[in-house]
Amino acid sequence: MSKALGMFCLCLLLGGLGTLCMPALAQNEPTPPAASAASAAPLRVAISEVPPFVVQEPDGRWRGISVDLWQGIAQALGRDFTLVPMPFQDVLPSLEAGQVDVAIGALSMTPEREARFDFTHPFYQTGLAIAVPHSGGSGWAVVAGLVSWQFASVVLGLSALLLAVGAMVWWLERRRNAEQFGGSPLQGVGQGFWWAAVTMTTVGYGDKAPVTPAGRVVGLVWMFAGLIMVSGFTAAVTSALTVGSLQGGITGPQDLHRAHVATVAGTASERYLSQERIRSSLYPDVRSAMLAVQRGQADAMVYDRPILQFRNAELDGGGLRLLPGTFEHQSYAFGVRTGSELREPVNREILRLIHADDWRDLKRRYLGAEFP
Repeated sequence: MSKALGMFCLCLLLGGLGTLCMPALAQNEPTPPAASAASAAPLRVAISEVPPFVVQEPDGRWRGISVDLWQGIAQALGRDFTLVPMPFQDVLPSLEAGQVDVAIGALSMTPEREARFDFTHPFYQTGLAIAVPHSGGSGWAVVAGLVSWQFASVVLGLSALLLAVGAMVWWLERRRNAEQFGGSPLQGVGQGFWWAAVTMTTVGYGDKAPVTPAGRVVGLVWMFAGLIMVSGFTAAVTSALTVGSLQGGITGPQDLHRAHVATVAGTASERYLSQERIRSSLYPDVRSAMLAVQRGQADAMVYDRPILQFRNAELDGGGLRLLPGTFEHQSYAFGVRTGSELREPVNREILRLIHADDWRDLKRRYLGAEFP
């Protein structure tokens, strides 16, 4: 009896210990298969064609600087992914709404975008550039210089001086030299104007000449003064044409305020033009904006330099002329949802890959040897 009672107590003791240990054992149980599958689900990656960073081949495959870099990152992380093509204007809203996990391409890092989602570390540094037509409007610049107020003021001033000298000679010669400077006052002044003009330019046809002592003194003084007048007139005309030529061309960002500029809607270049209050027209893609400049619908285009240079090679008729240099620094990065757990591992892989030897070869394959 006592032995049976002892066995009963021992069973109760073991049962109590088992109950106490069950919660701890439950905490160490493996994650259910459904939860593991959810964490390893293929990533949804938003892309929009923006050569040379995202390029679609004729067979439907995708390649480019950003695509190749992302493929290396996903492979290193052991994550599958699905590319989700969409128009550029839908990429950022889709990422912000959580419809995709990552956005890749040529996304410029801006404070406004950082407030909507997170950026990874940048993988490419560039800046905005200006593309203008090859003609540059040089012929029109000369015409504009000839009809400018500066040129007109020089001509009017010289004409007034010739008229004054001609009137003086007519007054001195009208009586003793009526054959050359006679007639009505209007005719006489006209004859004097003609004499003053041909004398100043040293042409000296000899059809008219003063005969009075006072008239010859005026003629002698005017001959020497004419040398100075011709030199000054030439310098003034040259200055007017040079200023007109400079005003007719765009040489840098400082000239954009008097131009009509084309760019792509929803981009960092649109933001720059808006902040600088530069008159602009927005287009849905790079090619249509470049064609607008080529057709004379806009004076210039402002956009990211590597994309402009790549697209320019695809245009017919020689494309556009890219001005040297860049402005308004730009950094390209991938976008991830705010607070995404992907950000840190993706950052580590970006830093690893862009410091590898293959990164320089990848950029040169798409951008050419002139890019770093």
